[in-house]
Amino acid sequence: MIDATSFDATSSETEDSPQDADKDVVLAQWNTVNAQLRDEIGEAAFQSWIKPMKIRTVADGVVHVTVPTRFMRDWVIAHYAERIATLWQSEAPEVASIEVSVRSDRVPTQPREGIRRQTPPVGDGQTGDMPGARPGLSAALDPRFVFENFVVGKPNEFAYAAARRVAEADRVPFNPLFLYGGVGLGKTHLMHAIAWHIRQTTPERTVIYLSAEKFMHRFVQAIRESTTMDFKSQFRSVDVLMIDDVQFIAGKESTQEEFFHTFNALVDQGRQIVISADKSPSDLVGMEERLISRLNCGLVADIHATTYELRLGILQSKAAQIRADVPPKVMEFLAHKITSNVRELEGGLNRVVAHAQLIGRDITIEATQEVLHDLLRANDRRVTIEEIQKQVANHFNIRISDMHSARRARSVARPRQVAMYLAKQLTARSLPEIGRKFGGRDHTTVMHAVRKVEELKSMDPGFAEDIELLRRMLEG
Repeated sequence: MIDATSFDATSSETEDSPQDADKDVVLAQWNTVNAQLRDEIGEAAFQSWIKPMKIRTVADGVVHVTVPTRFMRDWVIAHYAERIATLWQSEAPEVASIEVSVRSDRVPTQPREGIRRQTPPVGDGQTGDMPGARPGLSAALDPRFVFENFVVGKPNEFAYAAARRVAEADRVPFNPLFLYGGVGLGKTHLMHAIAWHIRQTTPERTVIYLSAEKFMHRFVQAIRESTTMDFKSQFRSVDVLMIDDVQFIAGKESTQEEFFHTFNALVDQGRQIVISADKSPSDLVGMEERLISRLNCGLVADIHATTYELRLGILQSKAAQIRADVPPKVMEFLAHKITSNVRELEGGLNRVVAHAQLIGRDITIEATQEVLHDLLRANDRRVTIEEIQKQVANHFNIRISDMHSARRARSVARPRQVAMYLAKQLTARSLPEIGRKFGGRDHTTVMHAVRKVEELKSMDPGFAEDIELLRRMLEG
């Protein structure tokens, strides 16, 4: 039986192979398997997962291969080992299986000698560097962005629960946690909240939080100053790495390469990674395929556009924080009118309250309209139920008349429910008014449609993306 020790998976070099003939046979078989795999899975995946392999031995019908990290081992076992065995059997029928292990000679990811892992004392709750990071390495935290100030509703409850789990547990079964959603929906708030919670409850854990843009700038600076080893040691020795707006590094090959290896090293050590972006990993244009596969391997949690109820809750919470006495009718008005994002919603409330305090006027709907005329004009949706019905009908390829008909086939009923849901979210019409626009249906039918669509959104990410796309098209 062939015994080939320390074969390089993509070259003819060996370390201490005693039998050149056997070595040549194994290498020829492996090169054939390589060529087939490259054709099947593509160049990017091949470079990421197959090229780093080394063959240690082929004995007793088992091909023993090694990879640099535990993360890579688990991925190869789950996605490629069975196929490799099948392809190899066609070259050598006696091969029965592939065994993948982590080689012990990998480059250590701990700080090299002379680079100490700094753990400065916890601050006083103000903005500042994160514990365990070199001064200036981690971005400052906003003291307002804590879990206690995050208003939870249907659009964000899943992301909130995942963020709390990461903050409260030493280790979670999903890594990385990938948060995505539109501008101003709460991604950065949740990331800051995770960092604050860790800082306050387990200050011995080292955390780095920064934007992808700053990650890139620090990497470029390290290259320019010939301090890349220091850079690698800093980023690969933390307990929690948090990168905000990762879409910024799309198309930046060198930065993606470094982030790819940093990601690998941290996951291999069981360290937690939290990432945010404006799109799901699969929709990030300009991101390398191997990096997308890593971002998808953890828990992907999206934050949907806010509902009227959530916006109202956010306004009530904000008013309580700033101790402002805002009439309920004004808050309801703002929740209906400012739908773009939470930042504009809170900013609008701050402007109304500040104006009332400075001028000495009561907070009324009329005064609010006057103070926020520019913001309200920008957020004026002017979406009608008729427009919603037309857009949804086109999207699902049904007739507009089906929106009013009595047909109950799922191919018609589901789009009709989606249109009712969007009418509730995007217009100020009451439930009875919406029902009348859909063939004179009762308001309870509209309520059922709204509940059903929300349930389907939580269960089916593809369906949720469809709803989000329709909403953006209507509001655009």
